[in-house]
Amino acid sequence: MKLTILGTGSAAVTKCYNTCFAFSNNNKHFLIDAGGGNQILKILSDNDIKINNIHDIFITHSHTDHILGVVWVIRIIGQNINSGKYKDNLNIYGHDEAINSIKTICELTLPKKITKHFENQINFITVSDGETINIIGNDVTFFDILSTKTKQYGFILNYNNKKLVCCGDEPLNNKLFDKVNECDWLMHEAFCLYGERDIFKPYEKHHSTVKEACETAQALNVPNLILYHTEDKNINKSELYTCEGKDFYNGNIVVPNDNEIIFI
Repeated sequence: MKLTILGTGSAAVTKCYNTCFAFSNNNKHFLIDAGGGNQILKILSDNDIKINNIHDIFITHSHTDHILGVVWVIRIIGQNINSGKYKDNLNIYGHDEAINSIKTICELTLPKKITKHFENQINFITVSDGETINIIGNDVTFFDILSTKTKQYGFILNYNNKKLVCCGDEPLNNKLFDKVNECDWLMHEAFCLYGERDIFKPYEKHHSTVKEACETAQALNVPNLILYHTEDKNINKSELYTCEGKDFYNGNIVVPNDNEIIFI
């Protein structure tokens, strides 16, 4: 399975793009969020992810840095439907609040020639906590991350007898530790270095540092940990985050940059 990291940044970054990524199975792509703007269109193109091969999008929650880029993807796909270039359906998954938010934004900002395809060729699918759907040939189970800020879902991807867990952009709630049981990969936010917590104040935003993310992965015996949703003052963060993380975790730490591909 190919995982393309399209963006790695938190909400207010300027040197990189907001966190979003795509799983690819041959020519089929499963997009997770889309960042906060139309730069997503260039990023997809730069990574050779053809927009007409995106038929599944998951919106984790309604924050601007995760949801607004989806509007641009929908707009281009709607245009391609009108010109006969886009085949089959676009399925947009999310919990009820996320689906309501994206539909409202689209209906307020997109022309009728695009929104006329809603619930026809562009489908909004509300998922519930614990629901499993087969996407690009693999089972995806959605779950409520028990956010303290706004309702947010993570997911479990089962593929090739392996298991990847993405717990959203907040620290993994200890009530959800069972979700990570026997997973091969954990995707966990790490807003900043623990050594720079007084500068970036992650706890005020209910984010974790590299230390907490790595301690969680260590406690749960996760062999592979991907750290993302970071500040961008340390734009070349991979070496810094990996160095600090090794003090708290003895597994494989991956700290991707934007436009990086990980084979999982």
